[in-house]
Amino acid sequence: MKIIAIVDDDIPIGDMLEELLKKNGYEVIRAYSGTEALLLFEQQRPDLVLLDLMLPGLPGEEVMLKIQAIPVIVLSAKVDVRDKVNLFKRGAVDYMTKPFDTEELLARMEVRLRRDRSDSEQSLLSTGDLRMDMVSREITVCNEPVHLTKTEFAILKLLMNNAGSAIAKTVILDRICEDTPDCTDSSLKQHISNLRKKLKDISGEDYIEAVWGIGFKLVVKES
Repeated sequence: MKIIAIVDDDIPIGDMLEELLKKNGYEVIRAYSGTEALLLFEQQRPDLVLLDLMLPGLPGEEVMLKIQAIPVIVLSAKVDVRDKVNLFKRGAVDYMTKPFDTEELLARMEVRLRRDRSDSEQSLLSTGDLRMDMVSREITVCNEPVHLTKTEFAILKLLMNNAGSAIAKTVILDRICEDTPDCTDSSLKQHISNLRKKLKDISGEDYIEAVWGIGFKLVVKES
């Protein structure tokens, strides 16, 4: 169940939004000031924030700067175009002027949450028991974490995106050069050897194979 935070000191509007969201299957948490919102988010991270700007204490604009990792839809009586532009620069994903249509709000929320879900799915790579989170840069094998160097991570990411296919050494060097300019033709073999050993030490299996005359490939294994 998605968690929606309502940050608004207008109690009737907050009550209306809470009832609306709960009827549509959302879990709701609430804060009535900017400072309270920041304290609340330290305890429970919402999937989306509905944020008023004119809050007691810390204004909504300042709250946004401190929670940029959480999508924010601004609900405000301010209608100036410059205000909207500045809010988008501060990290707002959408803006609705009060009073607003509740069905439109629900539709905009669904679009935003669906987009975040899609982005999250695209950030995860999986091959057999091997998992890579490209956002957090976490790697696990058989649910055990693997600590990779920057170069090893870049190589593994390329191999996982082309699992089962042989990748030429020249292609590997070309594709990872932006992230790892220190990797050369002479050092590539050692980087892959280190990467292969780290994966095998946990799984007991070889995930990377050398393909004679071509380069290397990631072996597709059933999970």
